[in-house]
Amino acid sequence: MDSKDWFEISQIKTNLIVIREKLNHIDPRYHTEYSNIYLINGVKKSLLIDTGSGILPLRPIIEELIGKRSLIVVNTHAHFDHVGSNHEFDEVYIHESEVNKINRSMDISFLKDSPKNIVSLYEDNSFILKPAKKVNVLRDGDIFDLGDIQVNILHCPGHSEGSISLYTNRGELFTGDNAHYGAMYLPKIKKLSHFIRMVYTLVNLCKKENISQIFPSHEDNDLHKEFLVELINSLNKIDSNWNAKKFDRFNNCWKVDIENFMFMIKKEQ
Repeated sequence: MDSKDWFEISQIKTNLIVIREKLNHIDPRYHTEYSNIYLINGVKKSLLIDTGSGILPLRPIIEELIGKRSLIVVNTHAHFDHVGSNHEFDEVYIHESEVNKINRSMDISFLKDSPKNIVSLYEDNSFILKPAKKVNVLRDGDIFDLGDIQVNILHCPGHSEGSISLYTNRGELFTGDNAHYGAMYLPKIKKLSHFIRMVYTLVNLCKKENISQIFPSHEDNDLHKEFLVELINSLNKIDSNWNAKKFDRFNNCWKVDIENFMFMIKKEQ
């Protein structure tokens, strides 16, 4: 298997490309089919949102897609399926609260029970993801200028403490793992109200910045802004469906299925 066989590449818009990995091929226990890596191409610079699982080289794919543009690499957060190929690039940006998670090697031995073809690829590096060569700090309100496109950073603690969203001056919002269909990994139940408030922040952002398109880091990759309202409505039903929860041992989560979402809620210690 090589990179071109592994990654599914689609041009969504003139300035936007999605590079997809099948996360369910890496480990079906995450209940997630796709991970989405996004490449925004401006006239002068390109910006890459996340670097995937690191299972096969990503940089050669990106270099073909950006031409002579310089490249900025941003992580939405520090989970393995978003930072796996960080080491292939000269420098990476991540929110200041998660810098220490990617400037050192990451142990992914929890994937040792994955399908055999996946295990064989990760075994070559002893189930260790190499650290980023250089890590730059991201803060809320930072802006990247790609020439004709401005990309804004919004700190959105929820899925993780350092999770960010990115939005452009072209009406596009990239939500990371904070908003998508399917299996959503949430904080503990006592923090659920904080998570819901964060999603309301995204709804208000869409109104303020005239955002019409949502691009999540998993599953469907081009959603209407009304998706966020649908998500809030389902989140608000978790309490009334709590007695129907099931325990997911691999993820150490309570699983609550509501409409188009599988909410994976971190177990209290």
